[in-house]
Amino acid sequence: MTLLQKLQDRGLIHSVTEPHPDLDKESFTFYAGFDPTADSLHVGHLFVLMMMLRLAEAGHTPIAVVGGATGMIGDPSGKSQERVLMDATSIARNVEAIREQIEKFLPAGKTVMLNNLDWTKPWNVIDFLRDIGKNFRLSEMLAKESVQKRLNSDEGISFTEFTYQILQSYDFLHLCEHHNCILQIGGSDQWGNITAGKDLIRKRLGRSAHGITFPLVQGPGGGKFGKTEQGAVWLSSERTSPYEFYQFFLKTEDAQAPTYLRYFTLISDEEISRLETCIVEAPEKREAQKALAFDITSRVHGQEEAQKAVKASEVLFGQSIEGLSDRDLLGIFQDVPSKTYSRSQLNDGLNLLDVLVETGLISSRKQARQRISQGGIYLNNERVSDENLVLKAEHLASETTMILRAGKRQYFLIRFES
Repeated sequence: MTLLQKLQDRGLIHSVTEPHPDLDKESFTFYAGFDPTADSLHVGHLFVLMMMLRLAEAGHTPIAVVGGATGMIGDPSGKSQERVLMDATSIARNVEAIREQIEKFLPAGKTVMLNNLDWTKPWNVIDFLRDIGKNFRLSEMLAKESVQKRLNSDEGISFTEFTYQILQSYDFLHLCEHHNCILQIGGSDQWGNITAGKDLIRKRLGRSAHGITFPLVQGPGGGKFGKTEQGAVWLSSERTSPYEFYQFFLKTEDAQAPTYLRYFTLISDEEISRLETCIVEAPEKREAQKALAFDITSRVHGQEEAQKAVKASEVLFGQSIEGLSDRDLLGIFQDVPSKTYSRSQLNDGLNLLDVLVETGLISSRKQARQRISQGGIYLNNERVSDENLVLKAEHLASETTMILRAGKRQYFLIRFES
């Protein structure tokens, strides 16, 4: 079975240009583009990154193009409204941040990192229209699916976004000329842009080029993958903590877990089949989701952070709290009630009975004593046996935080700030 067939059998291929590239007999230089619309990629980019990784491990050379030029225009593909244009300074900052993320994700020393502003900026508009624009026919540009969708919408499409496919096509041409790149990959919404670039290479250079697209990933209910009530799930730990990132994949629905395992991990088909059986026979164990979440969190944030995310998840089920930061605990317990005390109050200490009543976790001191005697009160997931316990700095679970629990699931977070 060829590599392309293996990718197709795994469900990773949407469309391939004719003739199909022979990924087994030739060593290709290929590229994928990333527009710097933010200072981080999000989980929607993971499919592209994983496909780049698969091809790189098969012996092909990846080029990651961060669109310092195309980012100024905005790709209409898959968008119902025109993007808000960003200033050059913001785009330059985003370019550098995204480059760093890609470099960490893909094989070191094998990945070429480029910015399309480097070869686009020297052009003036007259020369570009004369030398490049003349190769495009309006009828062909209008026929592209991404353009048609916008033309038939209330929003319409501006001339700026309409010309995006010319810029992306020129990227492909430039990479073919200067890096011998003859394969572009991307999501299925990029098919029109990819084929336009393929045609430009044929017209200008008389060479054959190829394109491969893969399915657009859908979230629960067919919605956009990576979108939650809190917004996008980012690869940057500053925007989305490793714990939140891990939780996003851990919460994957049973029906989607096998697909996501095939899309976002290099776990073997045999192991995925075993995990599918686990979903059917023991869905409560969530083995498939745990394998998915740990694998991709390790790849994006490192194994140490992934292990901390696993530990943090276990905290909710009564495991001991140790080695976690304020940020970790605030992420874990973001939906539980909380109360803030002055840090100075820890000097003399706070009576636990008083705190239990003040927080509303227990209704009275008498009931608090009773619950402690019955073993139903926990501090940082450790059972409290002393009804006269005084809370001091030594009882902090992290820099500023303690976690109280009554029974199995009734949590309360208390913080001590200066």
